Amino acid sequence: MITEFKKLTIVRIRKPAQKLINKDLQWFCRSLGLFSTRDKNSSSFRIFIELLKATKQHRPISSDELAYRLNLSRGTIVHHLTNLISSGLVIVENGKYILRVSNLEELVDEIKRDTENVFQNLKAIARDIDTELGLEKRDYETTEIV
Repeated sequence: MITEFKKLTIVRIRKPAQKLINKDLQWFCRSLGLFSTRDKNSSSFRIFIELLKATKQHRPISSDELAYRLNLSRGTIVHHLTNLISSGLVIVENGKYILRVSNLEELVDEIKRDTENVFQNLKAIARDIDTELGLEKRDYETTEIV
């Protein structure tokens, strides 16, 4: 599945010490950059959880229903949904929202494929630029840091 996205943030953070579903979900979402200092009510996380529930039920959800369930303004919901769509995590089906794939492991695989494609394109263009500018390719030695 090819999905265009504008911006995806990946944050490397320590995994939770205990295996607790809520802590794991928070870690997963934090690793995908769903938390920000501006999001005081964890709105993005809460929306993501509702979308996860909707995905489990194979039932896309409207922005109005999300606003009602989470007691947030529709504007807040749409703002966060736009970010989730731009990140490649969420898709729109008939005016309703759902996770891009049926489970989180698949979601990670899709994101990985997307980012690998971006890096392949970057490398190809970099190679073209290097050739056009006559830049040499250096061989880098790997050294062990002690």
